[in-house]
Amino acid sequence: MNPLKTPTLYRELESRPDNYKSWYEQGNILTEKEDYQQALISYENALFYYPHGYWAWYRRGTILEKLKRYDEAMESYQEASNSQPNNYWAWYDAGCLHIEESKDYPKAIECFQKALEMRPRDYWAWYRQGEAWRLLGNYTQALSCYDKALEERPNDYWAWYRRGDVFRDWKKPQEALENYSKASVVKPQDYWAWYQQGLILQDLKQYNAAIIIYKKALAAEPDDEHAYYNLACCYAILGLREDGLINLQEAIKLGGQKYYRLALSNPDLGDLFEDDGFQRFLSELKLE
Repeated sequence: MNPLKTPTLYRELESRPDNYKSWYEQGNILTEKEDYQQALISYENALFYYPHGYWAWYRRGTILEKLKRYDEAMESYQEASNSQPNNYWAWYDAGCLHIEESKDYPKAIECFQKALEMRPRDYWAWYRQGEAWRLLGNYTQALSCYDKALEERPNDYWAWYRRGDVFRDWKKPQEALENYSKASVVKPQDYWAWYQQGLILQDLKQYNAAIIIYKKALAAEPDDEHAYYNLACCYAILGLREDGLINLQEAIKLGGQKYYRLALSNPDLGDLFEDDGFQRFLSELKLE
């Protein structure tokens, strides 16, 4: 940013203090500098001279979000939408705020629907509306929204991943696996889609398949104690004691006391505690 812009703008404001455009532009400059309190003052001065300025209301809302003043941010987005009901951005950002902060999912759905009236092929509004439906537990509507998002971005990781979440929560494990698998095709180095597949396979007692998938998760996140612990459980159930011990030790090294206690209370891992080498390992960590 050219540092000369700010003093030049201040000179203009000194000569024309009733200039909406200059106050608004000063707010933008201060926002870029992350001086949010002063940016807020500038946008409010702009609105004093032009109370129906959509972009000043909208930018004021974004600043109030950064300042964690969420109720005021919502009011500012509403004022922006009152000023220009057919402008996408205030509806979209208000919807995000309803999901992330107020957890008012029906209101979020309404806001995203308004945004979609302006941009019916907008990936983000469809995806976010799907999130609101998912969090409400309306899985049919959530899937419909994710499908619309995928029409715009067929190889989108998050839409496939969230479809997996929907089917998992809907107790449809095979469909969940299919969707997490598609997410992994899009992002093969992403840990979470692999890990979710491992959990489902383990729950389905498909332990050999779960082991293969957990190893893929660990290839993405080599220091993940969760995957090591679940690998230990799978190996132990299959009677592969040495492999179980190796992975349980890794889980405890990384996760400490939490994973020691989990293992201690897990009957599937009981035989591993009888191993002398494992007892020495625990003794060295002072966990026995």
